Amino acid sequence: MYIKYKNIGLTLLQENEIYRLLNINQDYLDNDLEKIWQIMDWVWDELGCDNNVLDCKKMSEFYRHPVWILNGLFIEQHDLSMQHRNKISDWIVDHNEISQLLDYGGGFGTLAKLIANKKPSLLIDIYEPYPSEYVNEKIKIHKNISFISDFNKKYDLIISTDVLEHVPEPLKLFDEMLNNVKDGGYLIIANCFYPFVKCHLPCTFHLRYTFNFFAKYMGLEVMGQLAGSHATLFRKRRYVSVNWPLIRFMEMNSKMIFLIIESLKPMYHLFFKK
Repeated sequence: MYIKYKNIGLTLLQENEIYRLLNINQDYLDNDLEKIWQIMDWVWDELGCDNNVLDCKKMSEFYRHPVWILNGLFIEQHDLSMQHRNKISDWIVDHNEISQLLDYGGGFGTLAKLIANKKPSLLIDIYEPYPSEYVNEKIKIHKNISFISDFNKKYDLIISTDVLEHVPEPLKLFDEMLNNVKDGGYLIIANCFYPFVKCHLPCTFHLRYTFNFFAKYMGLEVMGQLAGSHATLFRKRRYVSVNWPLIRFMEMNSKMIFLIIESLKPMYHLFFKK
């Protein structure tokens, strides 16, 4: 896969950095997510980031790095990634009760642009903690998309794809999201609590087994995987004031369950996968 990055509105500094990263792969990326993950890991290591000892300054530098522009350009040419986003956008435009939505962490704007093109009447906000001026300029042609620096209103839908595995307090952030969804509204959440890339924080991995359990406790109906995508659909039936001491106790147990399951996997493969 050849990534076009010159003469698309990037700064010279961004172009040179993407060239440096791509030059390792001779300007080509196979149609394989593992290649872009490898490049992201190189940048993570170069900046001295550590996913067990978190340094906010270094992580901020990482998430503002041009590698995320490269990642966005790659996704827009990656068939499976675009299939997932098309399925999500198709579901949204088919539900007329949705008129306002928030894409949390939708930094490159790929999903928002798909939705906006399919249904221009929808009002779409993007909250991105590490905004890119390049993306902001590209989004301006879509009059129904806005970048916001804070969110404090109720939405019909909040989308969060591949975000929670990057933050040290995913349940806190998830609670913040669902408190900004109307009763009866929806959340579309895609998580990847696996060590595929170094910026996926190990402290979140236990949630691969228990995330839906926490979602139910927090007042959501788990409606299942959204067909053809990597996302799960939730519906907010009621407001629930979260008991955080209880959540922390449940979280501790979730981590213990995770360790037990992971420790038993080698035995399972030894006895049942011969």
